[in-house]
Amino acid sequence: MLHSSLLNQIDAVARAGSIRGASDLLNVSASSINRRLIQLEEELGSPLFLRQKSGMRPTAAGEVVLAHIRQTLRDADRMANRLDELRGTGGARVRISAMQGLTEGLLPRVLSEFRQSHPAVCVTVRARVLGDVQTDLESGEADLGLTYALPQDQDLPMADVFPTRLGAVVAIDHPLASRSDMRLSDLQDWPLAVADESLIIHALIAEAFSRAGLLLAPAYHSNSPGFLKYLARSGAAVTFLSRIDVDEDLRAGRLRYIPLLGRTLRNHELRLGHRRGAMLTPAIALVSEQLRRALIAVQSFDIGK
Repeated sequence: MLHSSLLNQIDAVARAGSIRGASDLLNVSASSINRRLIQLEEELGSPLFLRQKSGMRPTAAGEVVLAHIRQTLRDADRMANRLDELRGTGGARVRISAMQGLTEGLLPRVLSEFRQSHPAVCVTVRARVLGDVQTDLESGEADLGLTYALPQDQDLPMADVFPTRLGAVVAIDHPLASRSDMRLSDLQDWPLAVADESLIIHALIAEAFSRAGLLLAPAYHSNSPGFLKYLARSGAAVTFLSRIDVDEDLRAGRLRYIPLLGRTLRNHELRLGHRRGAMLTPAIALVSEQLRRALIAVQSFDIGK
C-alpha cells in the first residue's frame, strides 16, 4: 500500500491505549512499535502520547497527527476498494451502521438477497444506538446509515426518507390480533412492553400516552427490539414498533401489526444516509438502491389479516 504500516501502528496505540495492546491487535512486537513511535516523535519534535500508569493518551499534537492518520487510512481503504472494482476481481466492501432493530429483521433478508446477485461484495453491518449512526457517517466509519431521527444535514446526503408510524404489535393468536386498528385506551388492561429511554420509540409512546391523558405503566422495559418482539410473539405483552421493525415476523405470520388511531402519536422518519463528503462507489450505490426498494416495498406490502 501507499501508506506506511506505521500509520496503523500509531492508530492502534491510540485505540488500545497502550503499546502492548497495539502489539496484540496487530501481532507486531511491542519493541518495534515503541521504537518507531519514538523515531516519529523525534522527527516531529513533539511527543504524541502522554505515557501514564493508566495507559497512553494522545497529546494535543497527537490528536492532530491521529486525525491525519485516520483520514489517510480511510482514503487508502477507499482507493483499494475502487481499484478492486475497476479490476473486476471482487473485493468491494460496503459498511452499514443501522439501528439494532433493523439489523435483527429487515437487513439480513435484504442483504442476503443482494449477495445472491453480487457475491463478490463484502457487507459489514454494525448495530448501533441512537446518535451513533450519525457519528459513524460523519467520521467515515460507515458508508451507509439507516436510522430514525437522523438530522437533515447538507454534509450527510439522504438517499431517501421513509415516514413510519408505530403500531401495536401482538402475537398472531392474541385476542387483539383480529383488530384492524385500535386506540391507546384499548390497551390499558393488557401488559405492555415498551422501549427504554435509549430508543426514540420510548419518547414517542410516552408523549402519546401523556397527550391522551393515559397512564403508561409498562410491565417490561428494554433497549432491545429483539426482546420486545419476543415478548409479543410469546403473548406475554403488547409492544409498540413500526411495520419496518417487524416486517420479517409479519411475513412469517408470527406477529400482527395493528395501526393506532388518534393524533396523540406522532409519525417518525426512517432515514437512509450516505457517508459525509464521499463519492459513492458502485457497490455502495447498489446496496443503497436495494435498501431503498426494500423499504418502499415494506410500506406497501399488504399483510393479510
